[in-house]
Amino acid sequence: MSGPLLLPTWDRLAVSRPQLVEPMRRYLQQISCVLRPGSVGGADLALRSFTAFLLEAAPEVTSPAQVVRRHIEDYKPWLAARPGQNKARITPATIAHRLGTLRMFFVRIDEWGWDEAPPRVPMFNGDLPRLDHPLPKALDDAAAAMLLRAARNDKRLLVGVTVEVLLRTGLRVSEFTGLRADAVVQIGAGPWLHVPVGKLHEDRYLPLHPHLVDLIDSYRTAHVPTDHALLLPRENGRALDRHTVTRFINKAGAAARLGHIHPHQLRHTLATQAINRGMSLEAIAAMLGHRSLDMTLRYAKIANRTVADEYFAVTDKVEALYGQPPVLPADAIGPKMARLRREHHRLLGNGYCTRPPELDCAFESICETCTFFQTSIEFRPTLQAQHDDAASKGQNHRAELFHRLLTNLNDSAAS
Repeated sequence: MSGPLLLPTWDRLAVSRPQLVEPMRRYLQQISCVLRPGSVGGADLALRSFTAFLLEAAPEVTSPAQVVRRHIEDYKPWLAARPGQNKARITPATIAHRLGTLRMFFVRIDEWGWDEAPPRVPMFNGDLPRLDHPLPKALDDAAAAMLLRAARNDKRLLVGVTVEVLLRTGLRVSEFTGLRADAVVQIGAGPWLHVPVGKLHEDRYLPLHPHLVDLIDSYRTAHVPTDHALLLPRENGRALDRHTVTRFINKAGAAARLGHIHPHQLRHTLATQAINRGMSLEAIAAMLGHRSLDMTLRYAKIANRTVADEYFAVTDKVEALYGQPPVLPADAIGPKMARLRREHHRLLGNGYCTRPPELDCAFESICETCTFFQTSIEFRPTLQAQHDDAASKGQNHRAELFHRLLTNLNDSAAS
């Protein structure tokens, strides 16, 4: 029992704990009616892990009804100390899955009213470790192009077909390996790919690039009998599996001098490329077969075009705010400064405003519009100069303001 793959079988566990094992086997039988085999297998492993712990650390427990909170608290560090698959320690994700599955076992047998249920569910949501949620790891455009070129140059046509279909359709590996011979269909004027019921219990249709149709036809013509049930089996007729698909991808990746590539990265790559180029989240969700937009929103976090567009729209203003004035040659300072003053500086009562014209200012005329502002006839030349300066530079709002002040000043002097 030194590793996760060496947990005792149910038959071995049943020898010493038949009353403990029997309800768990019944539970697995029940969930096998509604869950996929992979999910049932995960639950089987989780329950055997907990039973192995009880066999080792709690010999007094002979039925699930006898499990109390203390057993759960002792089980968690026991589980965390287990070696993982090719790792010194089991991963947090596996711990969360094992504990979550165990908690659901106790919740369900309590809901079902089984006699073997403990008086109260001994587990809480807080028993599950909080997991990180990293963004999908996609290949950048350059790496994707290098991978595709390497796959096309591979002597084995199936390598190129595999990489190109996954990279252009975003299929899950299980969907790709399960494509039926009649998966390519004509709908309207174009070819579509029928993806059968898979992970989320739904099938869907994907628009298929004509180049992929030609590529698939070429492979099938060369290597696949017309009566074969699968669209893309191996050359010997056997079905592809995820391990073979992974080897194909990394064979092309090695030729392109890329690191290890997981097949799901090609799915992430297509989604990232699509959202970067303006495809809507709804369309991406339909393409990838997502049941909820929450799944698709992960890709929006990678490349939010709205954020990018709005950021670059204000970049010039930000640069103008923080940037330093350009250093001009000594012989050009006089003429340059005179030109800048003529074009940009705004004449104030006691000097100039050097704010760049592209930056709006909420305080442009705060003094002259303040209720405490007063002027008199001796300031007429200054007000007139400010009016003329604003008018000559097309600063219509300021020109109108000073025109109104001059008019009021003249009316006051006349009265």
